[in-house]
Amino acid sequence: MSEQRHNELGIHVIEPDPAGDGAALLKRRQILRRAKIAMFAILVLLALGAGRTVLSRMANAQALEKGGADRAKQYVKVTQPKSAGSGQTLVLPGTLQGYVQSPISARASGYLKRWYKDIGSRVAKGELLAEIETPEIDQQLSQGIAAREQAASSLALATSSMERWEALRKKDAVSQQELDERRSGEVQARANLAAADANVERLRQLESFKRVVAPFAGVITRRNVDTGDLIDAGGGSGRTLFVLTQTDPLRIYVNVPQAYAQLIKPGQKVTLAQAELRGKTFEGEIARTAGAIDTATRSMQIEISLPNREGELLPGAYVQVSLPLQTSIQALTMATGTLIFRSEGMRVAVVDEQGRIKLRPVKIGRNYGENVEVLEGVSAKDRLVLNPSDSLVDGDQVEVVVAPPPAAKAAPAGKEKS
Repeated sequence: MSEQRHNELGIHVIEPDPAGDGAALLKRRQILRRAKIAMFAILVLLALGAGRTVLSRMANAQALEKGGADRAKQYVKVTQPKSAGSGQTLVLPGTLQGYVQSPISARASGYLKRWYKDIGSRVAKGELLAEIETPEIDQQLSQGIAAREQAASSLALATSSMERWEALRKKDAVSQQELDERRSGEVQARANLAAADANVERLRQLESFKRVVAPFAGVITRRNVDTGDLIDAGGGSGRTLFVLTQTDPLRIYVNVPQAYAQLIKPGQKVTLAQAELRGKTFEGEIARTAGAIDTATRSMQIEISLPNREGELLPGAYVQVSLPLQTSIQALTMATGTLIFRSEGMRVAVVDEQGRIKLRPVKIGRNYGENVEVLEGVSAKDRLVLNPSDSLVDGDQVEVVVAPPPAAKAAPAGKEKS
């Protein structure tokens, strides 16, 4: 190819320079050395980057494994069984009743003349409550007195006749038959007088019922009549005039379930509370028990006597009765929240010294509400999981959470600790 052709194609012909071959070789060696150094630096940087990535991944894997283990670990609260002792109580509902509560009815028929005591009045025994007008009984009494006078006159005549006939019989002026007739007439007249006296006494007693009096001391809790009302004698078909209630002491009837009937004895002290009287409790005593289980309700009725001198409690009020249970054996009790109900039966979760779960079958006795009596399966030293989850199984590793101690109360402002 000619030089002209090279110029047309833009190719510059390098002419050999004998003097510059050594410098070019040296320059090429320097370039190669720099390329090696750069390559080594790049490899070192890549190795450092790869090592950093590997270390980072290993650290992340360890952190992930630790976090997963921490998240997989279950944290539980534990409690221990306690001795039942004699501190268990059974709370049952009851209704206050007057120790004596009596409806007062009229014994005499008539019209109510006046009433003297209204509801809420406290009355003493024998105090007048009302008066009844009884015109029919008054007339009957007058007739009875008149009949008694007639019988008395007849008796006097029969007595005098008998005495005269006895004198005539001594003179043999009359026969013995006639004398016996006079004696019989005197006996009959005496009997008629006795009957008249009894009838007068009956009417007088009946008339005394015009005054309606209190049979015992108490409070009038109901008045069903007013002035002018027609009063019918007798409590069956007649109207009840008043209801009188003795409010001190009060009595309460409570039905104790069969499971606790053996633990209730007369003379035990009980505590009562009424929701409307917040913060107040009242102490009573078990007066008597039925001594038998009602087959319809499977419970035993007990009667509680409760003093009410201040009159704070009202008959008919709903109360809660706390009965102390006198246990005969030293059983253990545990919280109801420790029980696990499974298909194989009732279980509790026990935490051993290594922090692993062991499910144990238990046998419980009486239910006290928040606590239950446990008869078999646990001891006083066992740590029981409180409110266990349904997924808890044998061998699970758990961590026991210790409840923090109660915080101390702060000192009142303005006072310094000495």
